[in-house]
Amino acid sequence: MHKSRIYRFLNPLLLWRLRHVSERVYVVWLAALVGLLAGLAAVALKTAVHWQQARLAAAVTEPNRVFALSIYPIIGITLTVLVTKYLLNGNLGRGIGPIIYNTARENALVPRSKLYSQLVTAFLTVSFGGSAGTEAPISVTGAAIGSNAARVLRAGRRRRRLLTGCGAAAGVAAIFNAPIAGVLFAVEAILLELPAQYFIPLLISSATATVVSKALYAGQPFALITNSWVLNTVPFYLLLGLLSALLSVYMIRTYHWFDHFVERWPGLRWQKVVLGGATLGLLIFLFPPLYGEGYNIVEKLLAGRAQEITDGSLFSVYGDDNVWLLLLLVFFTMMMKVVATSVTVGAGGNGGMFGSSLVAGALAGFLFARLINLTGLVAIPEVHFVVLGMAGVLAGVVHAPLTAIFLIAEITGGYALFVPLMFVTSFSYLITKHFEPYSVYTRKLTLKGVDVYANRDRDLLSRLDPHRLLDTEFVPLPPSATLGELVDIFRHATRNVFPVVSKSGELRGIITLDMVRDTLFDGAHYTTTKVSELMRPALAIVGPEDSVEHTLDLLERTGTQALPVCTAEGQYLGFIMKSAILARYRRELIEEGQV
Repeated sequence: MHKSRIYRFLNPLLLWRLRHVSERVYVVWLAALVGLLAGLAAVALKTAVHWQQARLAAAVTEPNRVFALSIYPIIGITLTVLVTKYLLNGNLGRGIGPIIYNTARENALVPRSKLYSQLVTAFLTVSFGGSAGTEAPISVTGAAIGSNAARVLRAGRRRRRLLTGCGAAAGVAAIFNAPIAGVLFAVEAILLELPAQYFIPLLISSATATVVSKALYAGQPFALITNSWVLNTVPFYLLLGLLSALLSVYMIRTYHWFDHFVERWPGLRWQKVVLGGATLGLLIFLFPPLYGEGYNIVEKLLAGRAQEITDGSLFSVYGDDNVWLLLLLVFFTMMMKVVATSVTVGAGGNGGMFGSSLVAGALAGFLFARLINLTGLVAIPEVHFVVLGMAGVLAGVVHAPLTAIFLIAEITGGYALFVPLMFVTSFSYLITKHFEPYSVYTRKLTLKGVDVYANRDRDLLSRLDPHRLLDTEFVPLPPSATLGELVDIFRHATRNVFPVVSKSGELRGIITLDMVRDTLFDGAHYTTTKVSELMRPALAIVGPEDSVEHTLDLLERTGTQALPVCTAEGQYLGFIMKSAILARYRRELIEEGQV
């Protein structure tokens, strides 16, 4: 009754979601929700444990402290055992092992009891001084939150598995304030494999949990060398992610517009050189920062010497103190960087958009931060936003958020900015991909009909288990069977292919209905004609360990709908049918797209 009331409330919401919210956005919402709940659970556990430890420490005097510290763990373990036995019926499931099993073998169905059992028992054990950590319990709790949220929302197997990983990642991220560690933990310990579309929800969930933990619980298990981002700048990270996405879409479309423009005049080589060279020269004259790679501009921004950008430009005659002229130069340089790169390549030069994305992103981050600071309402660190802008635009233009995160963190030493990097790159990538499904590299290939996801299709085929596709419902015939016996079998069979198998189980040949259609009406030979006289050798034989891709290739080459499967010794095992392969492949393809 209680469950029916829940679904009466949820069904209208789920129906509204199907009509108004895309799958990609929906998964992001779910990942953020799981991250929020797991973060709250982690904060609750950490706060409760530390509060209880402080109470217990204050309850004893110094001379008796050593005795109390020896007794407290015994009390905690005893209470844990009692709770496990009488409230949980002895089913606690300690450690990460059960979650890995649930994820790998039980379609990520985590028992509902783990929503609270791990928190309660971990609190009792650790708060009383038990020699154990809270990482595994909170990770299990997060996984349970993700799994059961997916169950309540009637999510499919793959989405439930994803949200289970999101919860586990969020738990670890919140407990340590270490979001990357949370993601990597989920990948290596829980999911054990990582389809590409899992990355963004994992990042969102882990980052959300870290923000919750940082907002509600200031404690840190280990001392940090630096702690250089503050909570009240999170809304500005999201706005920068939006700005980075818009700039990324502009850069992708501008680059390909110029590419298409140049391809319309393939024979005008010298003309392109002259026209392109003149255009680029004019751009550099007006905006000197467009000269070269532009990394020197990034260095100036990171060093806090933004006013030096105007050096050598037409704007320098007005002095370095006019901030609006500086911002005007930055804006046009940001917008013209992709134009300069496109003209350079279109005119016959050699280069790419990777470095241009970094430069444009750095300029975008600086411009955004300086405008916010000029309002006087809040002060945000401009250098941080320079770094974040680089990551956001690179993630959008190249469609590579993880590459952007780790590249920027390594080349700038901005490891303390991992959470802001997650937010900016995730939002930039998601918004960019909504408007531009293909990156600056793959868009042109796709427009030319090149399947850039061919390897992904092959990967889907490789996931199919040939043993599960083996069909043993075909009726085997002995070589000594007569034509009359064959006719009687035809009357009751549901298949039109029959393997001829010896007494020792070896495949001798194949008989199909089409092969003997005319002979079936020759009643005079019903007792004299043997199956061994009618059978033909199989066009091809598949081994039990052969890949599904190889089997499908043989089916295509032989033009048949089914092939026999035999061991190396020739023992008949069954058939694999093309229709079964294609049906299973279709199901995998649907599940792949339901994340």
